[in-house]
Amino acid sequence: MSQKHLPADFPRTSTQGAVSGAQPKLLLRKVGDTYQSGPTDDEAYERFIVCEDLAEQLAAYASRKMAANAWSLETAVSKAEAGVFKKVRSGIWDFSTAEVAWTIERTRQILTVRVGSDSNIQSEPRDDAREE
Repeated sequence: MSQKHLPADFPRTSTQGAVSGAQPKLLLRKVGDTYQSGPTDDEAYERFIVCEDLAEQLAAYASRKMAANAWSLETAVSKAEAGVFKKVRSGIWDFSTAEVAWTIERTRQILTVRVGSDSNIQSEPRDDAREE
């Protein structure tokens, strides 16, 4: 991972699993000549690239919706988050809860830079009952 930069706050989730038996077990996998419990640096970087790309796409989408519907930044981000969780729960997308949280926070950072930090971030709650 010489030229790849993985942010320190990016989640590195380990593989979940269960093995039957009375004795305690450690779930590992063989990577090359070693055994490890979490993702390799390359696997973690690949997940980061996917999450970063999704955050960029969500920011572009939310930015368009903010302009079209006069949504606040928080409204746009919360609607994007609800959409992501819906796709993850339905099995369409494969993201961990930690990856979704990181992606949504990254989307918020991107939007704050794009639309400015004074763009209704702490605005009063609105009635956004109309459909997209």
